[in-house]
Amino acid sequence: MKGFKISARVREKLAAADHAVTVDEVVECFMNLEGPAFRDQRAEHETDPPTQWFVAETDKRRVLKIVYIEYPDFFAIKSAYEASQKWVTLYEEMCAKHTP
Repeated sequence: MKGFKISARVREKLAAADHAVTVDEVVECFMNLEGPAFRDQRAEHETDPPTQWFVAETDKRRVLKIVYIEYPDFFAIKSAYEASQKWVTLYEEMCAKHTP
């Protein structure tokens, strides 16, 4: 598996009370991912390479939304937080429509 890069600013954001996500939980979500990741289509989130996201569970079944950019050798984590029902439903709907 590729490595992970998380900037100091993002680490601070993950540790903040409104996110309260550990780096281990982010890695667990990548390992537990059961569906595809999707490109963030919102104009304000446009990046090159594209920003992607998915919803997955940690080993303790906490459901997180993971936002990242994939580079050839690593994943750059942009954000991770507890997924609201809105994000869980959207992810499930997009997975149901996805054809590999």
